[in-house]
Amino acid sequence: MFDPGEVRDILISAARQRTALTYSDMLSVLGHVFTRPLMRQLCKVLDRIDEDGRVAGEPGLAVLVVRQSDGLPGQGWFVSRTGVYDDLPLEWEGPEARRYTEARQAEAFDYWGAHDR
Repeated sequence: MFDPGEVRDILISAARQRTALTYSDMLSVLGHVFTRPLMRQLCKVLDRIDEDGRVAGEPGLAVLVVRQSDGLPGQGWFVSRTGVYDDLPLEWEGPEARRYTEARQAEAFDYWGAHDR
């Protein structure tokens, strides 16, 4: 349903602007109204984009899509990276999760701000 190339381009643009998007914002940019089923489909595409980027040596982009309530990625973002990254916080909410998220976002901002791809 979602074109990974289009989603990736939107995220690279957000990274270059040093901004995050809520799940609702992202779905809106893609021409949809927020629903949980669409969010789950989007998350699958985000995971694929991050896996392809990891293989290519790029920082993750999915970290730029966050909940409106607290500005953090959803629990699924953390869970899907368990076993892949050894520095994940133990909690998916709170100060440790916020620091981790902000550090990963900064990596994406810095990388895509310096790369013209």
